[in-house]
Amino acid sequence: MGELSNDAIRVLIVDDHGLFRRGLEATLQLEPDIEVVGEASDGGDALAKAAELLPDVVLMDVKMPRRGGIEACTAIKQAVPSARIVMLTMSDDEADLYEAVKAGASGYLLKEIPVDELAGSIRQVYEGQSLINPSLASKLLTEFATMSKRTTSPQSVPAPKLTAREMEVLRAVARGLNNREIAKELFISENTVKNHIRNILEKLQLHSRMEAVVYAVREKLLEIT
Repeated sequence: MGELSNDAIRVLIVDDHGLFRRGLEATLQLEPDIEVVGEASDGGDALAKAAELLPDVVLMDVKMPRRGGIEACTAIKQAVPSARIVMLTMSDDEADLYEAVKAGASGYLLKEIPVDELAGSIRQVYEGQSLINPSLASKLLTEFATMSKRTTSPQSVPAPKLTAREMEVLRAVARGLNNREIAKELFISENTVKNHIRNILEKLQLHSRMEAVVYAVREKLLEIT
């Protein structure tokens, strides 16, 4: 795990297949801005390693023996809130993925992802983007909406005022668009989108895009079809 600059993205790989872990590690070793800081073969081991190594991104198999991916996801988010968790999966229609995102995962990658896309996906997640396909995003939104209907408590604190542009960006985020797509749709640069999102999260005191989506639904800022 060669010498790298301190600001490299620290990655922990969790999968019960040693060969698959090696393959991921070999692929990522070629990236100067990504460092594989450790690997684990099950959820329990993953939690211990995450707490010790404080990775930026955890790549974790959804299905593992001895404390599966979902349970580990919840535990790692509690132990290392800043870690972004990406589930590795064979198929993107697994119910587990849905549970994983609800447990705090930033999204998922299919195991047959082209090698040249892996590093880009890790950078995306590290920058705060979600790796979730639109159909899963809308399923989540609907669920969050029903949850928020059940727990409608009167809000004592008035919601902070977002600018019209920030509202547009928030709605786009809630529709599952990534920064590039939002930039294209609103005719602004990706950098501007990032700044808007940073401001939105700061104003609303939220920590992630996913929380912003939940907020948007709770505040009925977007119609769910």
